Amino acid sequence: MSANKTDALRRLMIALTVVFTLSPTIIFLLFSNVEGLSSRQRIESRTHALTTTATLFLGLTVMINAYYAAKRASAMQKSATAAEKNNEIEIKNTHLARERLVAERFMTAITQLGHENVATRTGAIYALERVAHDSPKEYWTIMEILTAFVRENTVARLGAQEIEEEAECHEPVDEIEALRLRSIEPYAVSSARIRTDIQAALSVIGRRNAEKDPKNQKLDLRYTDMRKADLQGANLQGANLRGADLSWSDLRGADLSLADLDCAKLCGSILYETNLQQANLNSANLSGANLNRTLLCGASMRAANLSRASLRAANLSDTNLYKANLYSANLKGANLSGAKLFLANLQATKLGKANLHGTGLIGANLQQANLNAANMHQANLNAANLQQIEIIFANLSEASLREADLSGANLMGANLQKAILYEADLRGANLMAANLSGANLCNAKLEGAILTGAKNLEPHQITMAVSDA
Repeated sequence: MSANKTDALRRLMIALTVVFTLSPTIIFLLFSNVEGLSSRQRIESRTHALTTTATLFLGLTVMINAYYAAKRASAMQKSATAAEKNNEIEIKNTHLARERLVAERFMTAITQLGHENVATRTGAIYALERVAHDSPKEYWTIMEILTAFVRENTVARLGAQEIEEEAECHEPVDEIEALRLRSIEPYAVSSARIRTDIQAALSVIGRRNAEKDPKNQKLDLRYTDMRKADLQGANLQGANLRGADLSWSDLRGADLSLADLDCAKLCGSILYETNLQQANLNSANLSGANLNRTLLCGASMRAANLSRASLRAANLSDTNLYKANLYSANLKGANLSGAKLFLANLQATKLGKANLHGTGLIGANLQQANLNAANMHQANLNAANLQQIEIIFANLSEASLREADLSGANLMGANLQKAILYEADLRGANLMAANLSGANLCNAKLEGAILTGAKNLEPHQITMAVSDA
């Protein structure tokens, strides 16, 4: 309110005060000096005058209170407005101060990453983690800085042998024997120890809040040397780990779903209960790795080396294992339903009680493998090598074994109901107590096969096999 308006209002209030002050006196005199009134009338007139005067004073009091109440309300509103503006300014200043502090911490940590002292570098990494937590807009920048730090300081070994192996990763392997030879690698544990600052960076990356990751952005850890890294429970979903060396690393319970591990080295690594669903493991080396109870559903493992790996109770449903090397691997109780194992090397592999329902095993080498009590219902084993295989009490109902080599195989008690054994080689095989109900034995070779106690074997089935032999 301006000064002129205030003065005008003050004058108005003074005038009203004078009027209200004089009005009762005038009224009282007028009523008191009326001629010709009796004493009673005169008393009533004075009483009326006093009542009128009291009413006027009351009205005056109400007006004055209303005026000052309005003044107080106006003053309070101005005070509240001023306080709100001051609060906004204070919040803005606090935010700016916080941003300056974050920027200072960020720049200090970046500078310390290049320090010679490993303790200083490690402290800088944890400082960056706190900055990423406090400043969401710097989060992904810090993740990129940490992955770049790991890449620059852990270049994967590329000696003469590694260069040769890298070249082999992109060359098709035509011979099953070549796959077997890949399993004959030295299993000596590397004495290399991961640096403290590199482990710290990987720990920070692994425990980040992946929900903050920008869309279409992936962690870039290609061709890094992370041997013996501790990545238990790490979140590396969708990470680019192509060509990375994770040999002898601990990846228990880690999330590597949708990760790119093409040509990665995971020899002797612990991948117990790791999530590798829909991951790319083409040509990866997992020899001797622990993959028990691992989730590999829908993963691509073409030409991967899993020799001597342990995959007990692992879930490999719908996994692509084309030309994969599983020599002497342990797959007891594993779920391989719908998996593609075409031309895979499964020599001496343990597949007891494994689920191979609907699995594609065309041209696979299962020589000396153990498939006791395995479920191979509707599996495709056309042209598979099953020489001297142990397949006792296995379920091969409706399986396709066209031109499969089962010579010397032990099929005692196996369920071959409605199985297709067209031109299969069963010479010297043990079919004692096997169920051959409805099995197609046309042109099958049964020389030396043990058929004692075979169930539901009709004479015409033997005739078809022998007559065309």
